[in-house]
Amino acid sequence: MTRFDAKIAKIRAGNYKRTDFIIADAKDGDMGPSIPSCGPKLEKDCSYTRYRTRAEFLDQIKAVVTQDIVDIMLTSASNLELLTESGVYAGSNVKPAIRANDATDIWVGRGATYASQPSRPYRTASLSVNRRHTDLGLYSITFNNDLDADYNSLLAFLDFVEDAHDHGFNYFLEVFNPNVDTGISPDLQPHFVNDCICRALAGLTRAQRPQFLKIPFNGPKALEELTSYDPSLIVGVLGGGAGTARDTFELIHQAEKYGARVALFGRKINLAEDPLAMVKFMRAVADGDLRPEEAVRAYHGALQASGQQPMRTLSDDTVVTEKVLMN
Repeated sequence: MTRFDAKIAKIRAGNYKRTDFIIADAKDGDMGPSIPSCGPKLEKDCSYTRYRTRAEFLDQIKAVVTQDIVDIMLTSASNLELLTESGVYAGSNVKPAIRANDATDIWVGRGATYASQPSRPYRTASLSVNRRHTDLGLYSITFNNDLDADYNSLLAFLDFVEDAHDHGFNYFLEVFNPNVDTGISPDLQPHFVNDCICRALAGLTRAQRPQFLKIPFNGPKALEELTSYDPSLIVGVLGGGAGTARDTFELIHQAEKYGARVALFGRKINLAEDPLAMVKFMRAVADGDLRPEEAVRAYHGALQASGQQPMRTLSDDTVVTEKVLMN
């Protein structure tokens, strides 16, 4: 049993405490932006001339798994295969997971325009093959208030649910905000997303439902509405853009405060000056040991101790820049 398995069982049983908050590192970007998703190869002065290679990216993943703080490591199926073969997860408490589908709204490679159209379902990874390496995957869906697009996305989701059930495969469900104009007012859109989630899951039995959700943090009101509507539905938040260090820690703090029990951050970890230090202080904020502003100062202290130049001054990195966090 991994640390994730133990925590999710406690949360589901109603025995949650802050140290049970689940943190996942989402290093599955090679199935979306691809090469740029590996992140820049930073020098000590934060300059860079290229992106990390796949081998360097795998080394970064190994370092985070070895650190043994995150609860889930999400990767592509191809990278999980290599990591498993190299023994990274042997005896590890970190739960490996794969991105189980790659719909068109994450096809955002350099110069691509696919994401300017309503999301279409697509799935590369085979559950029967990947079941040898893990029993957990992420399935992503995007609702756009477009009847044909949303209908086809839901049909594909139901096919996946049946496939997962047949192969003893668990999943968590990622629901993005619409990727095109929906005609819905910005104030109402978070509630449109909430309604789409609950409607999509209403016809599924307990055995068919996701282990938890991965959704954008659309503010306290929308998050509290979703978590209070159905306490059996475990909600997690995704990280979005890199932002400031304060944005990262503030999102963890507010998400936990308003009912989320999972945080799945990609760029907020991968694009940090020191990803391992970032993870360390994310955990401290989630546990309630540090407040967000204290974590920023501690993070900068760790950068100074390691000789790594920060991308921003301490004062700039302490500023909340993401509008949804300004409440």
